[in-house]
Parts: sequence; C-alpha cells; structure tokens
Amino acid sequence: MNFILFNPDEMRAESVGCYGHPVSQTPHMDRLAAEGVRFEQCHVQHTVCSPSRCSFMTGWYPHVRGHRTLWHLLRPDEPNLLRYLKDAGYDVQWWGKNDLLAPETFAGSVNRAGRPTGPPPLPGGTPARTNPFPPGTPGFYSFLYEPVGNAPAENLGDFRCVQAAIDYLRAGPRGPFALFLPIGLPHCPYVAPRPWHDLIDPESLPPLRPVEPSAKPDFHRLIREYRDLEVLDDAFFRKINAVYLGMISLVDHMLGRLLEALEESGHADDTTVIVFSDHGDWAGDYGLVEKWPSGLDDCLTRVPLIVRSPDNQAGHEAAGPVEAFDIMATVLELAGIEPHHTHFARSLVPELNGDPGDPDRAVFAEGGYDPHEPHCFEGYGPRSETIMTPGHIYYPKLLQQQEHPESVCRAVMLRTATHKLVRRSTGQHELYDLTRDPRELNNVYGAAEYAQVCRRLEQRLMDWYLWTSDVVPPDEDPRGFPAPAT
Repeated sequence: MNFILFNPDEMRAESVGCYGHPVSQTPHMDRLAAEGVRFEQCHVQHTVCSPSRCSFMTGWYPHVRGHRTLWHLLRPDEPNLLRYLKDAGYDVQWWGKNDLLAPETFAGSVNRAGRPTGPPPLPGGTPARTNPFPPGTPGFYSFLYEPVGNAPAENLGDFRCVQAAIDYLRAGPRGPFALFLPIGLPHCPYVAPRPWHDLIDPESLPPLRPVEPSAKPDFHRLIREYRDLEVLDDAFFRKINAVYLGMISLVDHMLGRLLEALEESGHADDTTVIVFSDHGDWAGDYGLVEKWPSGLDDCLTRVPLIVRSPDNQAGHEAAGPVEAFDIMATVLELAGIEPHHTHFARSLVPELNGDPGDPDRAVFAEGGYDPHEPHCFEGYGPRSETIMTPGHIYYPKLLQQQEHPESVCRAVMLRTATHKLVRRSTGQHELYDLTRDPRELNNVYGAAEYAQVCRRLEQRLMDWYLWTSDVVPPDEDPRGFPAPAT
C-alpha cells in the first residue's frame, strides 16, 4: 500500500462542492469522494497550522506535550507518522511548507523534503499579487489582495510542489512510497492567478454568517476593530469568500493533475489518497478573516476528509464525528504497522469499509495561551520584530495579542453531533444547540433550559482531560545509581 497525503492549508469543509456548497467548483475532489469515502464531520485538534499538524501526525491533543504554538514542533524524541513509515521501508517524499518537524527531526522521518525552486512569478522577480488598499484605509488589513499581471499558475510554489510529486510518479517509484504534500493554498491573503481569482461571482453565494456581537466572545469584536473590518460591508466580505472559493478551485485543479499522474503511473490501485486540511478560515463569515488561536467555530475546526483506498466502499459518506488525527491511526493500520506510542486516535478503516461511524462520539479541539507563558504569544521576542511593524499584514493580530492577552486565552471545545461546548480560561464560554442553530449564532451557555445539557458536556470534558492528560513513555529507566566514575 502506497500513500498520498494531499494537505491544503486552511481549507474548510463547507466550501468544497461535495460537502454541499452550491457554487464551489471542485470536480476532482467531488470525483475522489464518489470513488472513495467522505467524512462528513471531521474536526481538527487546533485551528492554527503547527499545533494542528503536530496532532494529526501523532494522535496527541495539543495539551499532551504542549504543542499549541507556531514555534514548538515535533522533536526527535517524539513519534510521528512519517517516521513510522520511513522505519517500515517507505520512501517518504515531502514537497511543501514545514509547520510540523523541528529541523533535527527530518533525517529520521523523511527521505527527501523541500520546496522546489523555479521561475519567479513575474519577470524580474516582481510579486504576482498586491494589496490594492492604501495603508490606513479600510480594507488594507483585510487580506483581500489582487493578482498582478498574467503570471501562470504553474509558477506558484504550490504548483511546483505538486509537479515534483508528478515527476516522482512518472519516474517510477521503487518500493512502497508515501508522498506528503502540505501546500500553502488556500491560506490567505485571498488572491489567486486569473482566472481563479474571479471564478466565482460574489452575488451567487449563499448568505454569510452575520456579525453577532452578543453571541460571540470579545475577540471577534477586537479582531474587527484591530483590522478595521467593522466599516466594511457585506459585499466586501462576499468578495473575500468568492476569492477564497476560487483559491480552493485552484487547489482542486492541482489535485486533478496529481490524480491523473497517479493513474498513468499504474499505482492508482495500490495507493491510498487522503485529502484533508489542517484547519479552516472565516473567509468573511461573522465579518472576520483568517483564523484565531482560540477561535473554535465550525468554519475553523471542520475540514474536508476524503479517502480513496483500494477496495473501499465507493461513494460512502461516514456521518459520525471523527478527528483529523485519526488519519495517523488509519494509515498505520492500512500499512500494517503497529504503533509503539500511546495515542488517542481511532482507525477509520471500518468507515472505509462502509461503517457509518460512531454517532455518539465527541471530538475535541484546543487553542490559545495564558499570561504565564508569554513566549507562546505571537508578537513576543525577536522572532516577531519584522512583523510587529505597522503596515505588515499580521501587525494587527500580533498587536491585539500583546495588548489584549485575554482575547487569546486558553480554550477547549467539545463537539458532538448535536451540541458544541467551548470553555475559556477567562470565561466567555459558549454552548450551541447545533440541531437548531447549525451556524452557531445563538450562544445558550447559562440558559436555564440547557443547564442539564451543559452539565453533562462539562462532565464529559473533565473525563476527557483525565483520560488524555499525559502519555507515559513505553521504555523504563533503571532505579539504581549510575556507576561511579573511574
């Protein structure tokens, strides 16, 4: 069994065609879902790149080893899926970004890794995108950019990563292989080469989630204030959402080329293809852009998970909630590899064979930091000196975290098929009845009629923390004294 892990960055499930979006254009993902298995409710364990990736490669929640920041990656003493595969004789090839492994971890986990180089986007190295809004004006910090010139999509770094995988398949792999493609799109800024930038008409979109200041924690309001988003109208956010959909269509186009090369290589029948993301994006919903370290709305936690594996039940839709880190356990079972570390992931092989999944399962996500750990905050220390400059697109985000650390406090989410509970270390908890309020607009935390539901979910959350609070190493240390020095 070979594996291809196609991992776009910041792609939420609801914006993909086979997940029900009425105008999204994703024919290749839709076809893969028709040939494979689509997981209706897959949720990530963190809504920021690095901690989410550390989770889905280990089967650990962020709190297990403190992987809750952009700067604390998997180290050599920690397990990861790619190392398991490499140790089992797989040729592990990685093309794309790194928000996963510390530099010293690569040698033991990957045979080859990097981002292929190529021609600049435009002659002379001119950037192929620009911020069309002057500094100090509404829109400048919105992430809505414009393409410049007619640079072909093939010049994008993501396209070159996919092309490297295509070249590898065409060259004829020797022995089992695992391709990991963590590409950058559709991560903001919201911009794509034409025709994808203007592919979707904003007027054709369904209504966005409205701004609901009374239903959401204060950081929603603060993000709008710090980014000057509160003066932008619905048409502006619809344009953001439309461009985001166009970026996803470009991702789908790249996936299509990869699947075509897989067919031509003769390995389609012995390769499991997994398409999933590390987290979602507000993309204009709630009048917001990008994501937030303690934001736990469904448009941030719910991601596509589409798996096509030899002999799977084609076209099956697994409705039960699952977690993104279940990918690790699933790949290990399909590869016949026994894990030797304690983890909390569940294999999804039964669902690949037609099982609907566990309708009573709860999924969990975490995020945020607290003042006792200032080194975790974005905007802290020398690493942020360049970004902490007015005019940098991430300046408002870092400034808000420094001036309002409570707005990025620690948070945890428990979500079932019917309810979502979010608790925060500084209060401003959330509870949603998803059967009545799937868009999460009516926060019923503290409402008398939901007291029993809230109590039951909070007890379940406590039991989860007890079960997952740590992992004990499998090896043992001698309890004697070291031999005396000679």
